Amino acid sequence: MSSPEIASLSWGQMKVKGCSTTYKDCKVWPGGSRTWDWRETGTNHSPGVQPADLEEVVKKGVKTVVIGRGMSEALQVPSSTVDYLKKNGIDVLVLQTEEAVKEYNALAAQGVKVGGVFHSTC
Repeated sequence: MSSPEIASLSWGQMKVKGCSTTYKDCKVWPGGSRTWDWRETGTNHSPGVQPADLEEVVKKGVKTVVIGRGMSEALQVPSSTVDYLKKNGIDVLVLQTEEAVKEYNALAAQGVKVGGVFHSTC
């Protein structure tokens, strides 16, 4: 199963190819995507992305996770979250969201089992 292409990104809006939903923040993995609702894990810009935000994506068997920190990189990614991924044998890229989407789409196009979490505003 391949990772879906992120078809478009603009402030506060993301579209995933093959999905009719427009996301503000989203999670993607091989074969699917859904809204990334920060309230599920109590995530805020600081301390930022928690391992709990990534568990669902990790369980999909990804080899690489791309984290989009927002258009102005306001979303933090603590070292504990990066360590969590590395301990699970997963490569991780932490980037500004526009750059993160480019990297994610490039990896997906190469057939890499890539997943991601993307913040589309600040």
